[in-house]
Amino acid sequence: MSDEKIRVLILGGGFGGLYAALQFEKRRDSRFDVTVVNRENFFLFTPMLHEIAASDLDLTNIVNPVRKMLRHVSFFCGDVDKIDVEGKRVTVSHGFDRHSHELEYDHLVLGLGSVTNFFNLPGVAERALTMKSLGDAIQLRNRLIAHLEEADTECARAERPPLLTFVVAGGGFAGVETIASINDFLRDALPFYPNLKEEMLRLVLVHPGEFILPELGEKLGRYADKKLRERGVEIHPKCKVTAMQPNEVELTTGERITSATLVWTAGVSPNPIVALVPCLKERGRIKVNRYLQVEGLDGLWALGDCALVPDPATGGYCPPTAQHASREGKILAHNIIASIDGKAKKPFNFKTLGLLAAIGRRTGVARILGVNFSGFLAWFLWRGIYWSKLPRTEKKLRVAIDWALDVFFSKDFVQYLDQRALAHSQTETGAAPWNREQLSHPEKVDKRIAA
Repeated sequence: MSDEKIRVLILGGGFGGLYAALQFEKRRDSRFDVTVVNRENFFLFTPMLHEIAASDLDLTNIVNPVRKMLRHVSFFCGDVDKIDVEGKRVTVSHGFDRHSHELEYDHLVLGLGSVTNFFNLPGVAERALTMKSLGDAIQLRNRLIAHLEEADTECARAERPPLLTFVVAGGGFAGVETIASINDFLRDALPFYPNLKEEMLRLVLVHPGEFILPELGEKLGRYADKKLRERGVEIHPKCKVTAMQPNEVELTTGERITSATLVWTAGVSPNPIVALVPCLKERGRIKVNRYLQVEGLDGLWALGDCALVPDPATGGYCPPTAQHASREGKILAHNIIASIDGKAKKPFNFKTLGLLAAIGRRTGVARILGVNFSGFLAWFLWRGIYWSKLPRTEKKLRVAIDWALDVFFSKDFVQYLDQRALAHSQTETGAAPWNREQLSHPEKVDKRIAA
C-alpha cells in the first residue's frame, strides 16, 4: 500500500465545510491529509448575527477561530481564485500582496456558500447594507448609532426624516429578525438622545408576499406581522424595492420612502466561484446525487448553499439551511472515507426538525416537529436551541453571560470603529504647524504622517 496520503480539500468554512472538516477531525484517520480553505480565519454562527447589530451580544461571542476547532486538520486563510477539476488543483491567494498558490487534491469539497444578490436594481448595490457577515452586522450597528448621534443635533433638524427612517427589504428570517432587533435597539437607545422622540422613528419592512415568514406558514406569519406592527414597525406586503436614490427608497407600488438606510436581505445567489466548475447546475447551484457527489467528475463533492441536494421526502431539493448543511457535512465526510474503503456510502436523508425566528421584545415564532409555538415560549426555545448548537463551551458560556446581563442593563450603543487615533509630527524645536483644515479632517493628518 502506498504511503502517500489522500488529499481532501474543503473550500469554505461555513456550516457545510466546517462540519465536514470536524468529522475528519473526529476520526483522525492518518491516511487523509485534509485542508480547509476559507477567506476568514473564523466560523460565524449566522443564526445569531442580528444580535450583534442590536447589541444583544458581544461581536466575538458568535465567532470561533477555525484553528481552535481544527487541531488535526490543516487550515489555509485565503481566497479561491481558480478551480481546475481536470488537473485536480485549486489556485488560492493570500497575504498583503495577494500572491498565489496551487493546492492539489484527490477529493474536492465545494462548500462555498452564497452571496448577496441585488438583481441589478438601480442604486441598491451602491447604497444598501447587507446582513451576511460579521462586518455587515458591525456596519449596520455603526450606521444606527451614527444616525442617532447626527439626528440629535439641532443643525440636523431638517435631515431627521431620512436619518431616522430605516427600511429592510425581505420578509424572510433574516429580514424579520433584523428589523425586530434594530427596532428594539433604536427604541432602547432613544431616551439617551434628548432631542429625539419615538414618533420620529420610522421602521419599514418590505415583503413581496401576503405575509411575512412564509416558511412558517400563514398563522405564525400573521402573528409575527401583528406583533411587529404593535411595536411600531410598518410592514408593506405585496411589494418590492425597485431602486434606491440618495435618501430615498423606491417601491413597486410607486411609493417613495424618505430614508438613507436600506438593509437588503431579499436575495442571494451561489458564490460566483461556483461558475468556474464545469458541471451540471440549476439556477447557478451545483447538482449533486443523494450521496453529495457531483456525477461525472471523479472526486468532486458539493454541499450547503451552493449545491442542490435531492430531498427524497419531497422529490425536490433540500432547503439551504444551517441544520441541513451541518448534517450534509457529516454525511459527505463519511462518504469520502467509504469511497476509499470500498464500503457503501450513505444517502443524505434529513427532514427539517423545526424553524424558529426571534421577533423582538422576548417574543418569537417557531414550528418544531410540526407544532406551532409563539410568544415568550417560542423566543425561549429559539435561544435555547441555538445556544445548544453554538460550537465550543467557551462561547456558550460567554453568550449565556451576555444574555444574563441583558436582563439587568440597557443596551450598549458604542460604535465599533477602526479609525486611527489623532496624531501629528513634532520637531525638537516645537510643534508642527496646524491649520483649520487639518483639524477638521484628521484623515489628511494621517496621510501627512505616512509621508
